[in-house]
Amino acid sequence: MSKQQLDVLIIGAGLSGIGMACHLTRECPDKRYAILEGRDAIGGTWDLFRYPGIRSDSDMFTLGYSFRPWTSDKAIADGPSIRQYINDTADEYGVRKHIHFNHRVLRSNWNSAEGLWEVTAEHEGKSTTFSARFVVNCTGYYRYEAGYTPEFPGRDSFKGQIVHPQLWPEDLDYQGKKVIIIGSGATAVTLVPALAQGGADVTMLQRSPSYVASVPESDHISIALRKFLPESVVYRLARARNVGLQMAVYRLSKMQPKLMRKLLMKQVELQVGKEFDMTHFDPKYNPWDERLCAVPNGDLFKVLRKGQAQIVTDHIETFNENGILLKSGQQLDADIIITATGLQVQILGGAELTLDDKPYDLLNAVAYKGLMFSDLPNAAMVFGYTNSSWTLKADISAEYVCRLLNYMEEIDKKVATPRTPAGLNTRPFIDMDSGYVQRARALMPKQGDRAPWQVSQTYAVDLASMRLSKIDDGAMEFSNPRPALKKAAPAQQDAAPAAAKKAPAKPRAKKAPAAKKAAASKPNPADAPA
Repeated sequence: MSKQQLDVLIIGAGLSGIGMACHLTRECPDKRYAILEGRDAIGGTWDLFRYPGIRSDSDMFTLGYSFRPWTSDKAIADGPSIRQYINDTADEYGVRKHIHFNHRVLRSNWNSAEGLWEVTAEHEGKSTTFSARFVVNCTGYYRYEAGYTPEFPGRDSFKGQIVHPQLWPEDLDYQGKKVIIIGSGATAVTLVPALAQGGADVTMLQRSPSYVASVPESDHISIALRKFLPESVVYRLARARNVGLQMAVYRLSKMQPKLMRKLLMKQVELQVGKEFDMTHFDPKYNPWDERLCAVPNGDLFKVLRKGQAQIVTDHIETFNENGILLKSGQQLDADIIITATGLQVQILGGAELTLDDKPYDLLNAVAYKGLMFSDLPNAAMVFGYTNSSWTLKADISAEYVCRLLNYMEEIDKKVATPRTPAGLNTRPFIDMDSGYVQRARALMPKQGDRAPWQVSQTYAVDLASMRLSKIDDGAMEFSNPRPALKKAAPAQQDAAPAAAKKAPAKPRAKKAPAAKKAAASKPNPADAPA
């Protein structure tokens, strides 16, 4: 079954996909677009994850869209509130009617003769094909079907329940139960206070510590300014202030890691008390070599200080029927074990990518502006920041795609393809030491050693690159499709050179009689195209 040809096809109806659609509505209102969503709901991550306490680890003034203010008093928002914000944004911009739910993309093929992407999706057991001039992948970077869980020895001997947060059971009863949470990242530090406050006896078991920082749950400056200024102005001010703060913290972490380490450790000590064993918050790496974990109003530290939860730093020897035996010899008993051990990295939602039915080598491709890829026409992949709010990068990426589409229309070109220069050196797409990043390196494309082939993690740099730089920068090649010419019949191909030999062209006379002019106007077989 074939669908109407589109100008733009967006894959994914999460935070990035809905944002992309809204930008198209605002900046390219004449473009026909559709969204393919593999699930039955809007929201992506914020609809999939339903574990207790699920929340953003970035403030909503930067995680929210640039064009639609976040109006709640809470700067660090819970999952249901973020999901509602995305849905409300989609409805405000009329996006929902463009979404094809339960359409899982299997393959995207670029047809160079037609200058079109042919995207095959599975819907209710049948294949449906969509054609589009431009494709924007907003599928994120992980597999939705299952999270990452290491192989734990003795796992099958445990008599209790084992749960991964990505597939949280709605009916899980943890009140009054002994719960072990394996992990030290954002999910673990969210679950510990949520389950402890819900009546569980919680132990957070970590192999190694992470940096954890307390952040205000509410933005009191913005709350005060709302009394005097319009909401849109308050939002822009808060967004600029928080972007500047994020950039400053990241830059200080890289320039003065020892100083930042002391500051982070000191703020933890002030909240958990001097008697607390600070080795549980003493990472072996420098700040921002891995993503910093944020906890609103220090909720993690509060439950630790009150004795409602504990942290154990050790390695797992084996699971057993009662819980987990550690390499130190300590036994941790449990009724429920939660494996907050990360995500399974997956690019493009696991779909096949081909050019004229030949596989495209994404692993050796080089990112252009962190958005498009070398020798891949009319395609973008939205990938947010690892050191800041995802939406900051998603927003300006969508802006750039709209600028590119409008420029192509202005110069009457249908195809835009990034081309790498000679001598370009490459390195990994993401430069972080987090576990999921290390696991992803074998699955990710590359970045170059100079602009516009570098993947920047700095909003100010990307803002200039995406919003202010020239579209036709010498790295982007513009062209039009070249349909394959129909081959002439063999007899005609043979006749042309024969005729050319029998009747060689004569020099034109300066002035020809009318009869000769008429004869000269007839087509010469020797000039026929092969």
